[in-house]
Amino acid sequence: GVGRVAALEHPDRWGGLVDVPPVWDEAAAARLCAVLAGCGEDQVAIRPAGILARRLVRAAPRRDGGRPWVPRGTVLVTGGTGVIGPYLARWLAQRGAPRMVLTSRSGPGAPGVAGLAAQLAAAGSAVSVAACDITDRGVLSGLLAWIEASGPPLRAVIHAAVAVGLDPLDSLSLAGLAAGLGPKVAGAALLDELTARMDLDAFVLFSSIAATWGSSYHGAYAAGNAFLDALAVHRRARGLARSEEHTSEL
Repeated sequence: GVGRVAALEHPDRWGGLVDVPPVWDEAAAARLCAVLAGCGEDQVAIRPAGILARRLVRAAPRRDGGRPWVPRGTVLVTGGTGVIGPYLARWLAQRGAPRMVLTSRSGPGAPGVAGLAAQLAAAGSAVSVAACDITDRGVLSGLLAWIEASGPPLRAVIHAAVAVGLDPLDSLSLAGLAAGLGPKVAGAALLDELTARMDLDAFVLFSSIAATWGSSYHGAYAAGNAFLDALAVHRRARGLARSEEHTSEL
């Protein structure tokens, strides 16, 4: 994700992206030499099977025929009081979600929360709003334990937490990178780990086109979304239920 932003911000210094394998051997070294000598691609992955080029292809049709999803149990919405969280909560209520837990750093203190909760309750969904730092393992573990103990079991995770900072790469500090990656990356990784053994119907991640071909001044944001794309693929490979990613309008 960072590399694709670098290509846009510094085209005069751009050479390409090479994703090297975790185990380095003579075959991998030979393939890297072939890439550096000129292979006609500027974004490749070196794997035991050979040199893989990056392509954007049309998605395959949904296996379930596009049947509408009906939420059940408890739905956890991270970033629930943020930019897109309230829209998602209303959408979930329209689909008949029995219970929602909306989390954010500010929680009940966020502007407009009381009105949002009233709207959701009027639509028939029980709602709880909690202040939670989803990058803190202990705090998030406690929230998940409280959900299991206080109501219907957790059946869906909607990860919509986001932090967008617009900084060119040459002025992006480590602190700025950490702030941009924290909610999306650390939060998603912990949610994936802590819910892996739960009987979830859906685990939804909100990515961005910035992860696919970059966006100037969005280095941290593009990197975070690239992680979400990879996590969605990794979850599918592990056979976890309905691991999905959706592109937000951010």
